[in-house]
Amino acid sequence: MATYAYLRVSTDRQDVDNQRHGILEYANTHGFAPVQFVQDTISGRLAWRERAIGQLLTATATAGDVVIFAEISRMARSTLQVLEMLEIGMERELHIHLAKQRMILDGALHSRIAATVLGLAAEIERELIAARTREALAKRKAEGQALGRPRGAKNARLKLDEHADAIRRYLDKGISKRSIAKLVGCAESTLYDWLARRPWQRHSASATSRS
Repeated sequence: MATYAYLRVSTDRQDVDNQRHGILEYANTHGFAPVQFVQDTISGRLAWRERAIGQLLTATATAGDVVIFAEISRMARSTLQVLEMLEIGMERELHIHLAKQRMILDGALHSRIAATVLGLAAEIERELIAARTREALAKRKAEGQALGRPRGAKNARLKLDEHADAIRRYLDKGISKRSIAKLVGCAESTLYDWLARRPWQRHSASATSRS
């Protein structure tokens, strides 16, 4: 029996590290070792069969093997794709695990229901976040406010302190720092600088995402 773990690689290094840490913690707890990581750098907007996960589920992994995902939102961007992946896993007798949810998706009815609910929740949350981002940017633009960090605003980094709770929640949800910067109205570099100078926020986010 082999154990594989799938990583959705992005430009957000913290998100990738959180995925890896959560998977390894889960694997160690359940005695799954060694873990072979499969990294996907292709956009999640492509059909899952066209990405590295497609090769893993349809060819590489064999009956009895374990495939671990950090969480259901890292499997695919739509509930339909998640269910298709679960169907293939069941047909090929793979054991699919979700580290964050501490779940095994084995093809049973309760697993299908859980996968549907979790997948829909993740999909809806992504849409709501994207909609809020667009609305916030449109509102700022309509009010004549500059998007990103204003030139010469030396105290912009300090102003992010008032958004500390929101930033931590966004990080916990796996939202990219580029999107978070837009939501709080600063440049991406300003957010990185603020996180570097506020290590307790960064560490708190990491700890929360691993719980």
